[in-house]
Amino acid sequence: MKRFLVFLLLGVTAQAGLAQAPRLELPKLEVSVNRVDVDAMHMYEVDATGTVAAPLPKVWRILTGYERMAEFVPDMESCRVLSRNGNEVILEQFGVARFLFMSKAIHLIVRATEQPMSSIDITLISGDMKHYESHWELIPVPETGGTRIVYSGKMIPNFYVPGILGSKMIRSDIQRMMNAVLARLDRRDEPRVEAVPGK
Repeated sequence: MKRFLVFLLLGVTAQAGLAQAPRLELPKLEVSVNRVDVDAMHMYEVDATGTVAAPLPKVWRILTGYERMAEFVPDMESCRVLSRNGNEVILEQFGVARFLFMSKAIHLIVRATEQPMSSIDITLISGDMKHYESHWELIPVPETGGTRIVYSGKMIPNFYVPGILGSKMIRSDIQRMMNAVLARLDRRDEPRVEAVPGK
C-alpha cells in the first residue's frame, strides 16, 4: 500500500529528480495526517502546505494540465480527461500502490471542480477507494510573486492499510507527492530552440 496516495492528486498534478531546485529559500513543506474512525472504518485526514516561487498563472496551468500529471506525480501511470462541462472535469486515473514486496493496481474515476486561479475540489465517482475527496487551494504571495499551495484530503482505502504504520506511510506518501509537485511547479522550463530558416 506504500505510496498509494501519490497518484491521487487531482484529484491535482518530470519526476522530482529532474526538477531544478529554486534558488530562493522557501518555507519548508508541512504535512500532517490524522486517522479517525468512521463507521468502523479508518479514515485518514491529510493536510499539506508548501510555497513555490512560481506565479499563480503558471501554477494553475500545471495543476490543471491533468493529462501530463503522470510525468511528475510518483506512481501515477496515466491520467485521462473523460469529459469537461464548464468548470467540472471527469478524470480517469491509473496508478500503482506499493507496500513492502507487494503492489496493487489502482483505478479511479474522479470529478475535479475548478474555481479558476483559486481552487480545485476532487471527489470520487468510482474506483479503488471507499471514500476520497481532496481540496487544492492556491494563494498568491504578493511579497515574492510566488504561490502558496494548500492541500487537504479525506480518504478511506478499500484495501488493507496496517493500523500502526498506516498514518506514517500515508504521511510519507504525501510528502513525496507534494515535493514532486512543488518541484515541478518551480522547475525552470528549458527554452525552446526555434528553427532558423535556411539552416
